[in-house]
Amino acid sequence: MSLQGKTVLITGASKGIGRALALMLAQKQVNLGLVARSEIELLNLKAEIELLGAQAEIFVGDVSDSELSRRTVETLLLKFGKLDAVINNAGYGVFKAAEDVTEEEWENVYNVNVKGTFLFSKAAIPAMKAAGSGHIINIASDVAKRVFDGGSLYCSSKFAQDAFSMALRKEVRRYGIKVSVVYSGLVDTHFHTDPQGDEKHNDWLKDTDMADVITYILSAPKHVVIDELMIHPMSQEY
Repeated sequence: MSLQGKTVLITGASKGIGRALALMLAQKQVNLGLVARSEIELLNLKAEIELLGAQAEIFVGDVSDSELSRRTVETLLLKFGKLDAVINNAGYGVFKAAEDVTEEEWENVYNVNVKGTFLFSKAAIPAMKAAGSGHIINIASDVAKRVFDGGSLYCSSKFAQDAFSMALRKEVRRYGIKVSVVYSGLVDTHFHTDPQGDEKHNDWLKDTDMADVITYILSAPKHVVIDELMIHPMSQEY
């Protein structure tokens, strides 16, 4: 299915997977709503997108802010007349023993990974219901299906995000709205301690690999929904 003329909202859009996806969709002439905390990075991305002939609106703030989610959706509907998809890509992790996790760290991780997914999905659903179509894609992690030592906070947030997605899928399918979840393994992005492009990441997935997968899910025909997609680099055994 052609994506030209579609309107897609991406959270965590300023770098990594979100940025790669925005540029890939811009090449397909998709109208974009870009959400992130860094205004400078968003402005630079918007300029690149416009050079590709596509349109983009930027929204600066924290995805756990309900006013930001509401304003973002309202602005995109006014600007483009519709909202075809929301990509809940913003993610945050803290990795340490449970006894060392602070209350603030716990709240911050859940605010981004769970509350942000909830708020932007909630804001988009009424317009999607009215249109009789729409697509919510939540970028989770393979740790939504497994756990590891030192991952009690991050893993539990991703389990929660996945549970929300699965229940939401059952809730909105009757309105023609799709809900997909992508579970990724190791991806070479800024998310990790080592910088993006570090030689230790040579065999990992690239941000463009993830953008390809998300674009593939978005491009499925109207009668097809890819509920779940697990993706890993060949070097990582799951």
